Amino acid sequence: MGPNALWLAEWLAEGLPLSSGMRVLDLGCGRAMTSIFLAREFGVQVWATDFWITPDHNWQRALEAKVTDLVFPLRAEAHSLPFPQGFFDAVVSIDAYQYFGTDELYLGYLSRFVRPEGLLGAVMPALMQPIEGAPPEHLVTPQSNGKVFWEDGCWSFKTADWWRDLWSRNSSVTDVQIDTLRDGWRHWRDFEKALEIMGRSVFPSDAETLDSDHGRYIGFVRAIARKTEANTMNLYDPSIAVRIGVDR
Repeated sequence: MGPNALWLAEWLAEGLPLSSGMRVLDLGCGRAMTSIFLAREFGVQVWATDFWITPDHNWQRALEAKVTDLVFPLRAEAHSLPFPQGFFDAVVSIDAYQYFGTDELYLGYLSRFVRPEGLLGAVMPALMQPIEGAPPEHLVTPQSNGKVFWEDGCWSFKTADWWRDLWSRNSSVTDVQIDTLRDGWRHWRDFEKALEIMGRSVFPSDAETLDSDHGRYIGFVRAIARKTEANTMNLYDPSIAVRIGVDR
């Protein structure tokens, strides 16, 4: 679903001490390639969770990969996760966290599902420098295939400094590490070109714009942190007013 998800999963895993038997939430897993990769490489149990892709199809992929004892697909919306508090040893999100994680409240909510000292890690498309005003012309100019790279949803792309500020001031996590992928734009472009060659593109290629940008604005950010003992109130819970006694 997202650009070069397996390469990004490898990069994320370099900073996460995953080990066999750990329970891992793969949030926004798409077609579960990253879930299967983590299960195979590290022997972790992965809850392959996505809102857009049906668990039926992801289960078939788990069957084909022979990891049905390790990968458990389900459908859930990111603000309404059906897991017990402290259930996971780690949460990962690849090519998806920007869709929901820019909300100031979200990291505190997500961390509720991780045990103290557990891990949180995300890799997402990002800006290499802030954009002031309108997007640069080369990002909104149609490519030869007619595709325009920059859409309104791209405003969810944030810089490493932006993510560092957001995560560092949240009491539910500590040991925050934020960095960018060297030549991330090149990896993204090469992924797009590989899909073109294979004829497997789901969406029109963005390789032309990425070549033009050459990493000035577009790349990837990696965010890693460890869960603290702190827990925040779940403000996404529709029953919260009833439980605290104000809705009577």
